[in-house]
Amino acid sequence: FAADPLQLVLARFAIGLFVGADYPIATSLIAEFTPKAHRSISMGAVSAAWYLGATAAAFVGFALVGIEDGWKWMLGSAVVPCIILLIGRHDIPESPLWLQSKGKFAEARAVMDRVFGEDIEIHEDEQPTKTSLGFLFKAGYFKRIIYLGILTLCQVVPMYAIYTFGPDIMSAFGLSEGRMSILGESAVSLFLIGTIPAMFWLNSLGRRPLLIGSLFFMAVGLVILGIFPDAPIWVVIIAFGLYAFFSGGPGILQWLYPNELFPTHVRASAVGISISISRIGTIISTYGTPIFLENFGVGPTMLVAAGLVILGLVLSVMMAPETRGQSLQESSMLN
Repeated sequence: FAADPLQLVLARFAIGLFVGADYPIATSLIAEFTPKAHRSISMGAVSAAWYLGATAAAFVGFALVGIEDGWKWMLGSAVVPCIILLIGRHDIPESPLWLQSKGKFAEARAVMDRVFGEDIEIHEDEQPTKTSLGFLFKAGYFKRIIYLGILTLCQVVPMYAIYTFGPDIMSAFGLSEGRMSILGESAVSLFLIGTIPAMFWLNSLGRRPLLIGSLFFMAVGLVILGIFPDAPIWVVIIAFGLYAFFSGGPGILQWLYPNELFPTHVRASAVGISISISRIGTIISTYGTPIFLENFGVGPTMLVAAGLVILGLVLSVMMAPETRGQSLQESSMLN
């Protein structure tokens, strides 16, 4: 119902605030309710749902792009999943780990009985602790926040650029023009099925090896696109597929790692700060991508994206921890 650009910007800003709040809260709840053996699978489902939503959005755009006021229907259609979420979440209990960290042991026990049954114990030895943002700036945890923020930035900036300006990028590679280029973007999304095996590889291979290997192959795909922008269509599709498929593991870890590497009483805050650092990059890329694309072309644009992924790869080789098989208490401890 926006009648002018200012109303649209204000509404989108408000949406951004609340989506930004949802990221750390929802993923922290999932991590704290999930046994360690299934944590990568449950967080993988979150990541897969994101990619599924992005693919669905491309099809919605394809269906509505030529309709009068189609952009309003595109934005307005998002109210449907919002209503479903509102109904589905209205009686979700508080995390028993968080309650225990606040000294509310009786409430934590009641939630455990309701959700898991009376014979299930809380194995995390969380002591009552006062929440303090200053705690996050201790040397070890501050390094983790900076690493996770930069890692997520290096991963999501290329992805957001490809999704946001997908039709332009697809057209530049010769994957159809105009409205049909939207379908080319959605076809690339289908390669993100790599999220599904990554859910299990995170447990069998480990977090660190999968992250490093995935970033390597993502960079290879982007470098091919950057060096050979005029390559045959099948080469372009394979390169995009290589990048997209191996995005699955890092896509899960952008939610899983922040929740595993910080104690319960500051977990959601740490996740929020890490994600916020990455979103600075997405803001810049949203404004900069079309300008860079127009002035330098699709090849250099892909090489910049490859450079970001390579930066994330180098940092991960130096700093990525292994948290496979650890409880949240164990994985959040500083060595």
